[in-house]
Amino acid sequence: MDVTTDPGAPWLIVGLGNPGPEYAMNRHNVGFMVVDLLAGRVGGKFKRAGKAQAQVVEGRIGPPGPGSRRVVLVKPMSYMNLSGGPVTALRDFYKVPVGNVVAVHDELDIDYGTLRLKLGGGDNGHNGLKSITKALGSDYHRARFGIGRPPGRMQVADFVLKDFSSAERKELDYFVDRAADAVECLVIDGLERAQGTYNS
Repeated sequence: MDVTTDPGAPWLIVGLGNPGPEYAMNRHNVGFMVVDLLAGRVGGKFKRAGKAQAQVVEGRIGPPGPGSRRVVLVKPMSYMNLSGGPVTALRDFYKVPVGNVVAVHDELDIDYGTLRLKLGGGDNGHNGLKSITKALGSDYHRARFGIGRPPGRMQVADFVLKDFSSAERKELDYFVDRAADAVECLVIDGLERAQGTYNS
């Protein structure tokens, strides 16, 4: 369901990552970085979400008044490959249409820092998406944050679980900020407008 047909429905913005300080700066945790920034923007702090294995922040984004949208920012605490369980529990609790779910995640097949917003599609081998799709179906939004392919013969699993390089970190804050802007635009103005502005 498009948000314009049900403006009262909240949005569930799910940052994908792994819990624990040892993973905090991994490429695989860029989804956590984006929702952390969004939480700061809405003035909230993540807290445990009842029985769901996740941390959440509730707030509103957009201009004050009827143009703003209610959002629930989510960091699953279940590890990446089990993200579908907490997301489903929170989707049910907050009564969120699947079309109002946004997964923010790292994407290997896009150059570092490049952003792609889309609705539906495959999981491209991403275990977090695979888990969510198994639980919800595929008709949710994705904010795909490019991390590029591993160099040389490095295995994908090793690459995504390594920290961003020192060269990448010089621009990381900018790219995370831009991804947060894109998610806000998607929620407030719709997918087409957000794609036109942020799909680089």
